[in-house]
Amino acid sequence: MATFKTRAQFVADDLRKRILGGEFKGGTQLRQDALAKDYDVSRIPVREALLTLESEGLVEFYAHRGAFTTELSVSKIRELFELRTLLETYVLRHAIDKLSAADLQKAEEILQKYDEALNSRGEIDNWSEYNYAFHLALYEPADLPETIALISHLNTKSDRYIRMQLLYTQEIEKAEREHHELLEFARQGDADKACALLKTHIQEACEGIVELLEKRAQHTEKN
Repeated sequence: MATFKTRAQFVADDLRKRILGGEFKGGTQLRQDALAKDYDVSRIPVREALLTLESEGLVEFYAHRGAFTTELSVSKIRELFELRTLLETYVLRHAIDKLSAADLQKAEEILQKYDEALNSRGEIDNWSEYNYAFHLALYEPADLPETIALISHLNTKSDRYIRMQLLYTQEIEKAEREHHELLEFARQGDADKACALLKTHIQEACEGIVELLEKRAQHTEKN
């Protein structure tokens, strides 16, 4: 079992470098047979590696078609995160005065689990879920269900980018610190500071992802 895991991890690590390095452009099909031959392994560790990369947002599986590298569009990312900024600051401002001690306790408990997952580099496929659950705990008291539904949809669309930002831009500590600051401003009932921090938090995450993709594009052009 240890050898199997090592092979799968080796394939995942190398494929990750090749994808982020621009060798595989967005929308490229990753054929398991060809990769197995390339790495001189069976298809089992290749599939495990592709599932790992799917959890990180770099690979997508399509029914009856197989695995493809994710299409990473800067314009799409900017639009998604701009919409998130507008809607999430709007909801947070309406929620601040309605947050109960139980709401704050719930947000803090989710944040503790999120911190543990980030610090251990474990549960990567759950990072975006923890992220959204924490934010949602602060938003739900606003009692704006239609807006929350839109925010949920936007978070589903942007979760792979959130994982990428945390994994590849070395911003885990910054993200953790900002989440704790956001919780503290919410606890203080300071809507202005909370919304200003949330706006910066979302926008800087967006810029981190865009910078990563631009570096990837430059690397592709050089090669």
